Amino acid sequence: MNNKIDTYNKISEYNDIKIEKFDVTKRYTKPHKHNKYLEIVFFIKGTGFHHVDLKSYKIKPSTVFVIKKDEVHHWEITTKPKGYVIIIKEAFLQKTLDKFINHQLLKLQHTSKIKTTKKDASLKALFKSLVWEKQQDVINREAVEGGLKALFSKLVDYAPLNKVESTDLVLLFTDVLSRRLKNNVNFYAEHLNTTPQNLNAICRKEYGKSASDIIADHIIKEVQRRLLYTNETISDVAYSLGFKDSSHFTKYFKRYTGETPKQFKKLKKTI
Repeated sequence: MNNKIDTYNKISEYNDIKIEKFDVTKRYTKPHKHNKYLEIVFFIKGTGFHHVDLKSYKIKPSTVFVIKKDEVHHWEITTKPKGYVIIIKEAFLQKTLDKFINHQLLKLQHTSKIKTTKKDASLKALFKSLVWEKQQDVINREAVEGGLKALFSKLVDYAPLNKVESTDLVLLFTDVLSRRLKNNVNFYAEHLNTTPQNLNAICRKEYGKSASDIIADHIIKEVQRRLLYTNETISDVAYSLGFKDSSHFTKYFKRYTGETPKQFKKLKKTI
């Protein structure tokens, strides 16, 4: 086990989006994170499990997985898979001609698994056409973005997002959280050009949680990943996340999980 979680960079620095068929050789992988991009995987065939952080999801045909850049995941695919993969770097989002695509992706980041219907032939057709566009010598960026916008619209409709209206501010808040973790509501309010009171009010309306509780959700997940997949000490993790001392960090962790970091680490290693 390393001091850091393995981070894969699957696409060239000179390419800001990758769209291709799922690699059938990648049936069993080690736990890893991704380097500054979002991955969307659509299975047409295949069974097994997709392990994300502390959760495991069954792989079935007509299922889409959304893998965020801060998540640790690995595949355990028991039968020959068939499907498509889209990998998006942040540079692509900065260059998009239609910024509605960015908004769609922010919405999709609120889910990990999307169940679609086998009768929907348009999904496969959209993935297939996007693969074809990306294989051309001269890529038509407008055609690629048009296909992505149509595809993401379908996925947003299928995604279990109906309980959350996902206002722009909340979407931006969770996006910033995925890039920088800090146990400070004021920090995020300033970054989003709003007040802590307004950010709290919107978070309570959308999620029934305070902004600090949403921050805590992200911090606890990151702590659990690092305790589980690295050799970092508890004090190292605490310090890197801005906690002044291990005692405060331990109380914070126990308040949200019911156990201390040491208890969590010991229990997970015995499972």
